[in-house]
Amino acid sequence: MDKPNFLTLLDLDPETLRTLLVRAIELKAMHKAGRLHEPLRNRVLAMVFEKSSTRTRMSFEAGMAQLGGHAIFLSPRDAQFGRGEPIEDTARVLSRMSDIIMIRTYEHEKIECFAEYSDVPVINALTDRFHPCQLLADMLTFLEHRGDIRGKVVAWIGDGNNMCHSYINAARQFDFTLKLGCPEGYYPEAGIVAAAGAHTSICASAVEAARDADLVVTDVWASMGQEDEQTKRKQAFAEFEVTADMMAVASENALFMHCLPAHRGEEVAADVIDGPQSVVWDEAENRLHAQKALLEYLLASH
Repeated sequence: MDKPNFLTLLDLDPETLRTLLVRAIELKAMHKAGRLHEPLRNRVLAMVFEKSSTRTRMSFEAGMAQLGGHAIFLSPRDAQFGRGEPIEDTARVLSRMSDIIMIRTYEHEKIECFAEYSDVPVINALTDRFHPCQLLADMLTFLEHRGDIRGKVVAWIGDGNNMCHSYINAARQFDFTLKLGCPEGYYPEAGIVAAAGAHTSICASAVEAARDADLVVTDVWASMGQEDEQTKRKQAFAEFEVTADMMAVASENALFMHCLPAHRGEEVAADVIDGPQSVVWDEAENRLHAQKALLEYLLASH
């Protein structure tokens, strides 16, 4: 059997993705009840970080501990990965010393190359093009609060970035309608949009995208590595802050999500992210439970 990878949401079929969400709910309940569940005892996760992150490191490291395994953190300072060693060589070595590998990096091509030469499953914990683990958490959070997202309407407000690309893939895999409110010049990749067909449409404004949506989602205007574009992006995104007025045109029971970290007063108003429609703290916690289900599945399949 070929080893499974999780580089984008398209690597797993829709039925498997939904099964992962159900399993995540079970694992979350088991953890809350204090039940010991250690199927990954003596298994090792190698965590390769070229981009730093609070939630990604905490959720994967805690997840492996709760499942009975171990996680080893490698930054560019700790590994030859950041010192010019070919990706292929690093992949060959790390996959002989670990059971599964998680990578958070810049170029998506880098993680594709790594997966090709790794003997163990590879998880994308964020690249410049995709962030599939966050979408597992988001879909899990919607399921907990509102039930199945199939047939619902989701509004993406802001940059056509890696999160946006993963929401486009999620619309295909989980069968919902995605409306994109992005500033001109900051649209997602045309090929990713085209592949989603009728599941995705680009709207003329952020308000149009949010209208009647069951879920409104945004992200920072300038991601890591784009700090030098901060001033330019603030001007381009001025009409794309998720405010109470924008949430008012969404569905009455609409939820608000943000993958964090957030900048109140930029991409989202404080009274929205800290308000009753926001589920960002459940969303953040669910990185842990969704990824535990993913780790369990990938290691059971390999």
